[in-house]
Formats: sequence, structure tokens, C-alpha cells
Amino acid sequence: MRTDHSFKRQLDGYRLATAEILYHFPDHPGLLQAYVWQDYDIAPKYPVLSKFLAFWTAELEGPIHSVRLAGKKLIGASELASVSEYGLN
Repeated sequence: MRTDHSFKRQLDGYRLATAEILYHFPDHPGLLQAYVWQDYDIAPKYPVLSKFLAFWTAELEGPIHSVRLAGKKLIGASELASVSEYGLN
């Protein structure tokens, strides 16, 4: 049986992280634009987001103004149960 990659990552401690990135338009620095980024990451250091922000800073023209982050652990140990507990055939 094949396990879904995102499910396995959650079991490994990843959580769904959502970041709202406000950045300055390159041609109009007085204007801000929002970009929403979402991926599975590990709190509290969020290495996947950190790597993305490093890429943004090095490769994209719009300088980052601010980042707001929310994270939610979708699966906890208390929520896991063996299928055999339910008496399936």
C-alpha cells in the first residue's frame, strides 16, 4: 500500500503553514502586494518557509515588507488509530 506523501510528512511532525507575504512592487515601491504561500513545514523554525524567503530575496525583484505566519498541526498522536481496532475484515 502506498502512503500519501503529505500524510507521511504530517506524521513526521510537519504542519500546514500559511504565510502572507507583503512585498513592494518593483516599479512602484510605495504600493504593497500580498502573496499567500502554503506548504507543510516544521515549527518553530519553519525551514521550508525560510528557504522560500531566501530564494525570494535573492531571485525576485519585489522587496519583502513583512510576513505573517499561521501554522496548524493537522494530525496529532491522539487522532491516530489502528484499522484493526475497528474490526474490519
